[in-house]
Amino acid sequence: MKPAKPFDIPKSLVWEAYKEVKANRGAAGIDGESIEAFEADLKDNLYKIWNRMSSGSYFPPPVKAVEIPKKSGGIRVLGVPTVSDRIAQTVVKKVLEPMLDPIFDDNSFGYRPGRSAHDAISITRKRCWRYDWVVEFDIKGLFDHIDHDLLMKALRHHCKVRWVLLYVERWLKAPLMSNKGELVARDVGTPQGGVISPLLANLFLHYAFDAWVQRTMPKVPFCRYADDGLLHCKSRKQAQFVMAMISRRFKECGLEINGEKSRIVYCKDANRQGACEDISFDFLGFTFRPRRCVSEKHGIHPNFLPAISRSSMKGINREIRSWHIQLKNDKSLEDLSNMFNPKIRGWYAYYGRFYPSKLCRIWRNINAYLVRWLRRKYKSLAGHKRRAWEHLRRLAEQNPGLFIHWELGYMP
Repeated sequence: MKPAKPFDIPKSLVWEAYKEVKANRGAAGIDGESIEAFEADLKDNLYKIWNRMSSGSYFPPPVKAVEIPKKSGGIRVLGVPTVSDRIAQTVVKKVLEPMLDPIFDDNSFGYRPGRSAHDAISITRKRCWRYDWVVEFDIKGLFDHIDHDLLMKALRHHCKVRWVLLYVERWLKAPLMSNKGELVARDVGTPQGGVISPLLANLFLHYAFDAWVQRTMPKVPFCRYADDGLLHCKSRKQAQFVMAMISRRFKECGLEINGEKSRIVYCKDANRQGACEDISFDFLGFTFRPRRCVSEKHGIHPNFLPAISRSSMKGINREIRSWHIQLKNDKSLEDLSNMFNPKIRGWYAYYGRFYPSKLCRIWRNINAYLVRWLRRKYKSLAGHKRRAWEHLRRLAEQNPGLFIHWELGYMP
């Protein structure tokens, strides 16, 4: 009779974790193994993960450092685990998340089941109507500066499962492999890109920020999405006090506010006039600022509202340009729809929730590329731009379901 494993981890939990990792896809880690390669010997690979985790002998491999450009400029370093390690982390997450999520604050929205960026935008919009001032903050390099001792202290307070604590501590200490093949030891932070990292970051910030705000400034509403956050204040003086308080608090916890992305903003609208240098802020891809609004009660008036931000718009148009639609002469209009409309529909689903008319520039841009495609595909339209636009308009009227913006009535 085989001796019992030290830790009782159901095999079904490993299987469910694998299915979740497969659905999320993702790049290979330092071993270069893709999810397809992992599946070539799926049964044996999953058994190895279960066996090692159950016996306490699972040690995570180094995470692969991958540099990606930030929208705001600069480089962000992601730590990409191997496929096997992502499955192991998902096993722990599936046990740990039900323990931790109920204790998190209602004003925390990032990386939580049943909560979305739209929820954060919606509550922020309502609060901007009720409060005159916003304190906008961004934490500099959150994932790189989380204190391991403070994090494990919080984790042990809520979790008594020994194998979960064991493997979380090992993941925190797993080295980073640079693109030059050098191993970099880590005694602080949790890799951005790890499955378990967002949950751990939320736990750390729950005590470093959320619970602290509720305890020390209970009358100041806040909204946090991962390392981005907002606090709403009644006056400039209160906003200045709050900014000083949170800056000091983050320093006490080993974190630092990003000065370039943190500021005090005035929510100017028809009822709140006056001069202030900052009357807009960006949050989760949207810009909040005074915008033209029409209502039966007030007619045309400025209101403080969110709409797609300029940086998000630039990023989308950059991606559209990279598609090179005009060069795909071998494709039919239906082919182009199958290739690109799912992505376009996703943009509308996210950015079209608030002030959708701001997306008109994107719809015009797509139509313009389709016109260029027509002129290259059909010789009869090559030298006739106006005729090409008319032809595209007829196609749109005949096939409105091919592109989401045609369905919405944004015809060429």
